[in-house]
Amino acid sequence: MGELHVFFFPLMAQGHMIPTLDMAKLFASRGVKATIITTPANQPVFSKPADKYTQLGFQIQIRLLEFPAVEVGLPEDCQSVDKIPSVEARPRFFKACAMLQEPLEQILRETRPDCLVADMFFPWATNAAAKFDIPRLIFHGTSQLSLCAVHSLRIHKPFKNVSSDSELFTIPNLPHALKLTGSRVSPFERNEFESPMTEIMSRVRESEETSYGVIFNSFYELEPDYAEHYKNVLGRRAWSVGPLSLYNRDVEDKAERGKKSAIDEHECLEWLDSKNPHSVVYICFGSVANLAPSQLHEMAMGIEASGIDFVWVIRNKREEDNGSEKWMPKGFEERTKRKGLIIRGWAPQVLILDHEAAGAFVTHCGWNSILEAVCAGVPMVTWPLFAEQFVNEKLMTDILQTGIGVGSKEWKILDNDGVKKEAIAEAIKKVMISEESEEMRSRAKTMKDKAKKAIEEGGSSYLDFNSLLDELRAYRAKH
Repeated sequence: MGELHVFFFPLMAQGHMIPTLDMAKLFASRGVKATIITTPANQPVFSKPADKYTQLGFQIQIRLLEFPAVEVGLPEDCQSVDKIPSVEARPRFFKACAMLQEPLEQILRETRPDCLVADMFFPWATNAAAKFDIPRLIFHGTSQLSLCAVHSLRIHKPFKNVSSDSELFTIPNLPHALKLTGSRVSPFERNEFESPMTEIMSRVRESEETSYGVIFNSFYELEPDYAEHYKNVLGRRAWSVGPLSLYNRDVEDKAERGKKSAIDEHECLEWLDSKNPHSVVYICFGSVANLAPSQLHEMAMGIEASGIDFVWVIRNKREEDNGSEKWMPKGFEERTKRKGLIIRGWAPQVLILDHEAAGAFVTHCGWNSILEAVCAGVPMVTWPLFAEQFVNEKLMTDILQTGIGVGSKEWKILDNDGVKKEAIAEAIKKVMISEESEEMRSRAKTMKDKAKKAIEEGGSSYLDFNSLLDELRAYRAKH
């Protein structure tokens, strides 16, 4: 019969490619032949780690598909979500993705893998795999809590029973009484208007019901009630095999997740080494966030007012375009030179969070960032912006109580603003130096230990992964 062969097909976005690479490494480390499918422009994310793994005797290879950017009216170099020129251009990007179905089927026909793990944003991949009787697993790249919550919001529409967008309601039929306001719910769930994106999202949901199952970068102990709810109440087949970032054991792996860092890791570590344990707040908003210049100004003022040492990653699209930081408060860098390290561009996030100087993480609540903080045992200042981030925030603030919200009120992809410097300074101090900070830190530390146990032999993710491999072997034997 030979070993299993699994295809991995991530969306072209840093936040999707990085965990998919980690997942491919996990499969390969357990004797599975792993093939990653991507486009030529995104190949650099995968080639070095794949080569390294191959030298260790594991099987990871890369297959390339040409991305038809120009055919849908996008610039030639627009080959990842991070490069989409405007919100209006998003549907065109996903249209180009859908055009990859035929070349994908060509590779499936030739190679006949035993399973296709494809990104949620490729709903058409389920049909492509079905043509060759290949089970398709969806990778959402988010929490089970968020999928349960979004399902409930869509079915029950609780935001319709309140008098305004700022009035709290409880998301019905969930294991916890989680509260939201209408302004924090995605317009795709509120269905306020039909758009190409709402159509894509509804296809994504349909494919969830017709695919073989869902694979999660999560672990049972992190969200046990929602792992049960997702399987038993929503009736989905699911496997939790994370946290995937924990499979990167050595410093080089940690430093090289995603793009090349904008700072030398040794320089970064030296700076952190000079600080006391738990004394530094790390501030980073992922690879897609776009804060308004006025909000960045407010953030700088809030960071300075907190009086806490900081590492701040500034990676704003607008700034890259104009090459200027007009919003920066006058003299900010001079005044905070000893207290702060500013990184412009990509940062070695896992390395920073794992350092003992890290005391808190100001985060947009993207799932990868949350998991990396959980694995490092670092409490969070939560500042969600869009996507499922407002629901992820609830896991940290309400359920696990390892985070404090900064008071972000509105779901918004572009030009996020509205959080004042006082709120920023207060939330940072609460997580770093208040009476409750010690308790939060100890809860975060407990969860870190559970995360490590989950992927070790006999742990929940280890066993879930084994049962998935057993199922795929059994499926292959039958078909």
